[in-house]
Amino acid sequence: MGVIDTPARGAPPVVPPGPEQDLLLRAATEEIQDRGFITSTADALVNWARSGSLWPMTFGLACCAVEMMHTGASRYDLDRFGVVFRPSPRQSDVMIVAGTLCNKMAPALRKVYDQSYSVVRGCDRIVPVDIYVPGCPPTAEALLYGVLLLQKKIKRSRNFTR
Repeated sequence: MGVIDTPARGAPPVVPPGPEQDLLLRAATEEIQDRGFITSTADALVNWARSGSLWPMTFGLACCAVEMMHTGASRYDLDRFGVVFRPSPRQSDVMIVAGTLCNKMAPALRKVYDQSYSVVRGCDRIVPVDIYVPGCPPTAEALLYGVLLLQKKIKRSRNFTR
């Protein structure tokens, strides 16, 4: 008794690893090298560049900030995803709010948000939120998953209208 995987309707056929796949990859590589260029849309190119260069400003409020630092450290290494932590709101395009926002810190968060040029995630009553990462503190894996979701959201966005 076995399970047969069938591709979804409309999905391209999957070529199993082996000589046939190697031949197809070699042919595609030669075709690209012969033509000397790859075609794409401007939206896809801009979104690819934007999603691969997220520069978050950190706003650590509690023990969640330690988990955020853990995500940026060598085990999870956000650098490989193009995520480089910045110390200033003017240098960043994403804000990661790590921790519970209390009434006393809300004006400070709003001031930092107003100084930045980006959309802030996390404290939806004070500032707009794109991705919410749950947990107290959220694990490094959860924060990494949130960054990947944000990159996916950026790739789906439209920059140019027709």
